[in-house]
Amino acid sequence: MSRLPTYYISHGGGPWPWIPNMRKMFANLETSLARMPSEIGTTPKAVLMISGHWEDDSFAVMSSPRPGMVYDYSGFPPETYKIVYPAPGAPDLANRTADLLRAAGLPTRLDAKQGFDHGTFAPLAIMYPQADVPVYQVSLQHGYSPAAHFAMGRALAPLRDEGVLIVGSGLSYHNLRAFGPAARIPSEGFDAWLNTTLGAAPAARTAALLDWESAPYARVSHAEEDHLVPLFAALGAAEGEKATMVYHDKGLMGGVTASSYRFG
Repeated sequence: MSRLPTYYISHGGGPWPWIPNMRKMFANLETSLARMPSEIGTTPKAVLMISGHWEDDSFAVMSSPRPGMVYDYSGFPPETYKIVYPAPGAPDLANRTADLLRAAGLPTRLDAKQGFDHGTFAPLAIMYPQADVPVYQVSLQHGYSPAAHFAMGRALAPLRDEGVLIVGSGLSYHNLRAFGPAARIPSEGFDAWLNTTLGAAPAARTAALLDWESAPYARVSHAEEDHLVPLFAALGAAEGEKATMVYHDKGLMGGVTASSYRFG
């Protein structure tokens, strides 16, 4: 199998594929997610999701053969708390992943209890609706160190040659207190900086992202960077490779500009 690309995706809001009005709003995102399997050109051995909705003291690796569900949202219809995305886990690959992380000197543990959060199951319901591709996750590490998450991505890069699709799942603008019209100017400004930065030469790109807080509207766009950090991991696994924007939207949720990228 040839080397797979990596992705950083803006994963939308909550359980949006199961809510008709939200699904309509995220129509462009749905199109981009549905297109990913054909872009990849082969069925991966597994999908490794690095979601902004799971973090730990270490880099925890989901190891259950049958992960459960985590409904990490509130205020949605009752039926959205019964969603099941029944993809199998990937315990053998979880062990391989943990070994790679430990070999890089990163704090690592296996977690047999963690289930799929909505940063994983919502986009995958569009990408692989039959839930027939194994899925597992690696957590973020508390503190959100850009350097540590780049290092995590670098450590996981060999998985790309072993049939594993690495996806960082977050949102390129994520400030729960500044959605709607208040999001328009900061999300446009930060998105423009991100697009320019990802188009730079690899060394300059990495340096700029390590110093992301210097970007225009950085802390307005990411009051906490849990939805940005998955980008560092996805790019770390493809650090010298070209970035391609695969999704772009304006006016989401009343004013948000958001984008997704493929690396390699």
